[in-house]
Amino acid sequence: MKLRSSLFCSLMVLVKLCCCLEVGAQEDPSQISRTSCANWMSGSPGVPGHNGLPGRDGRDGKDGEKGEKGDEGKAGPKGDTGSLGAPGPAGHQGLPGIAGLPGEKGESASIYRSAFSVGLTTRVPHPNVPIKFTKIFYNEQNHYDATTGKFRPTVSGVYYFAYHITVYVADVKVSLYKNDKAVVITYDQYQKNNVDQASGSVLLHMEAGDEVWLQVYGEEENNGIYADNVNDSTFMGFLLYPDLDNRH
Repeated sequence: MKLRSSLFCSLMVLVKLCCCLEVGAQEDPSQISRTSCANWMSGSPGVPGHNGLPGRDGRDGKDGEKGEKGDEGKAGPKGDTGSLGAPGPAGHQGLPGIAGLPGEKGESASIYRSAFSVGLTTRVPHPNVPIKFTKIFYNEQNHYDATTGKFRPTVSGVYYFAYHITVYVADVKVSLYKNDKAVVITYDQYQKNNVDQASGSVLLHMEAGDEVWLQVYGEEENNGIYADNVNDSTFMGFLLYPDLDNRH
């Protein structure tokens, strides 16, 4: 029974094949059509296969054309202060500036002047009293009084005083007084048959109205102060600088 079925199937296949060949020969004798037979012989579609592996990256393309300039970005934060650079070369000297306005007129310096220079004309008669120097060399401000032998300034400040005494016949002890107080005392011992000199100087602060003078200090035996036509005994003083209060 099985053999008969197989023969029957084989016979049917041969019949179909002959039909196909006959039809193909009628359409194109030089070529036998395979389409009909293929359609007749094709089976049902198979199951789709698995996805294949990804292919390799392609080559880089050519650079495109340059685009248009973009908008300017926002300014970034301020940076730290840099180190101080080296000094540059000195520039050329500029032109002289315009002269300033005249200043205010200052006070006359004459109000701060005070000076005197005087000398003896005869021997001093008595000790312990102001010596009256009656030979006037300079006393423009009249701060020295020849009738009393005292210097009395009207300007407060620092003064310089000096004296040079000729010594003859006896020893000399002379003192510079300020307001009844001996400030400087000078002693010179007389050398027999010889003319000698005694001198002294001092800086004093004087208030307006203070008094300064010279006098023989001690007894009569120390009164060897001498003066004549060729030998002078002198006394002088002048203001070095006034107090600042005088300038206001």
